[in-house]
Amino acid sequence: MSEAAEGREVFDLFIIGGGVNGCGIARDAAGRGLSVALAEMSDLGSATSSASTKLFHGGLRYLEYYEFRLVRESLVERETLLTAMPHISWPMRFVLPHHRGLRPAWLLRLGLFIYDHLGGRKILPATRTLDLKRDPAGAPLKDAFAKGFEYSDCWVEDSRLVVLNARDAEARGARILPRAKVVSARREGDLWAVDLAHADGRRETARARALVNAGGPWVADVISGVLRINSSEKVRLVRGSHIVTKRLFEHDRCYIFQGGDGRIVFAIPYETDFTLIGTTDRDHEGGPEQAHATEAEIDYLCSFVSEYLKSPITRDDVVWTYSGVRPLYDDGAKSATAATRDYVLSLDESGPPLLNVFGGKITTYRRLAESAMRKLERFFPSAAGPWTAGVPLPGGDFPVDAVDRLVADLARDYPFLTPFWARRLVRAYGTQARDVLGDAKRAEDLGRAFGATLTEREIVWLMDNEYATRAEDVIWRRSKLGLRLSREEADALDAFMRERGAAARSVAAE
Repeated sequence: MSEAAEGREVFDLFIIGGGVNGCGIARDAAGRGLSVALAEMSDLGSATSSASTKLFHGGLRYLEYYEFRLVRESLVERETLLTAMPHISWPMRFVLPHHRGLRPAWLLRLGLFIYDHLGGRKILPATRTLDLKRDPAGAPLKDAFAKGFEYSDCWVEDSRLVVLNARDAEARGARILPRAKVVSARREGDLWAVDLAHADGRRETARARALVNAGGPWVADVISGVLRINSSEKVRLVRGSHIVTKRLFEHDRCYIFQGGDGRIVFAIPYETDFTLIGTTDRDHEGGPEQAHATEAEIDYLCSFVSEYLKSPITRDDVVWTYSGVRPLYDDGAKSATAATRDYVLSLDESGPPLLNVFGGKITTYRRLAESAMRKLERFFPSAAGPWTAGVPLPGGDFPVDAVDRLVADLARDYPFLTPFWARRLVRAYGTQARDVLGDAKRAEDLGRAFGATLTEREIVWLMDNEYATRAEDVIWRRSKLGLRLSREEADALDAFMRERGAAARSVAAE
């Protein structure tokens, strides 16, 4: 049982919600010297933060909605984040075919010129014009698309970003409590009393000087149901659904396609052998946990991309779908597409401070955390100042251009690794891949093999170091190896993890 549960410690900051914003705030605050606790009712990053399009990007289309501050902040952040996590984030080139019936070419080029220069780009290459009749990027496209533009943005492994922020927060003194639901919180004098219900049945009460509601799509539910506070601020739940197909093209560039409805859809090389397509923008009814890609959304994405590809895609090409709910601040926009992606931080000072976090996008999570700390800093005058810009996340302490060297060195020192296996480990763990493999000389030294290069030693490492307790935590959030495992293999992995977890709890109780 934690010290907080026994009432011996008062935290400076208690955070509700273990998505990217909650974990980002926890890391920032812990690094400033504050005592921090964070509770997440499920696995870390199990909702919106693992259901993104996996991009650190400025949001090219947001320029049409005049969200220049948000776009500029996002563009500046791309390179700041890239240098701090070169294992889970990397540059990508995006091909924008010119569609004669939609935006004129001059307007696209002007938008991309602004996009290139608004954020002070230093690492990423600039936009260039493509002759799609000659460039390999034109090969998968219909003959009608003769001209295009190529620009830069960045990929990010979204759910790993969440876990690595949580790990770094914990290394700096934070208490990270996954699968601990906050059932109620109330002001008692100058403190917050926070009641927790753990998945294993334990009950705890923590106390803190300030409370942060980073509940993501549940932010409004936390305000009304957990805190029992009336608020005029509203959240707009917008569902974004994605489909994954077998690999649709051979090159390593992404496409950004325009639609006649004003939306854009990405087609991105994914997990070596697949293509990721998304996203939709639909107002979501019902609970966030009910989000799934509807039949209409799947048809929409297939039809949208097929407008551009020589070989149209159908439902039969779809191997997986996922959907997440974005908790956007309700600014009264007419459509889900037009609703602001900017974040809003609302501070309630009618007693011990409460900070409610609305909206935001994954690219600006670090800046959001800094903004949150600016809101709270006067309550903690002894706290240090901003520090996170460019500071590596666990495993990210190497140069942006050194991934191939790390992969080669790992394959040399562990010759039993296949090329796919070595690259997967470096992309997941960076310089800590060697901690996972340890002193293994042969594949057999890593224990039981669960399929798709997952071994017992890696699973144990994930359980001991990255809060994983179920197979789904590993194969859909710590990795995407669920695309490669059979149902039987996934079930065997889940049984192993549950048995190991039960044995560990039994030992701890003795």
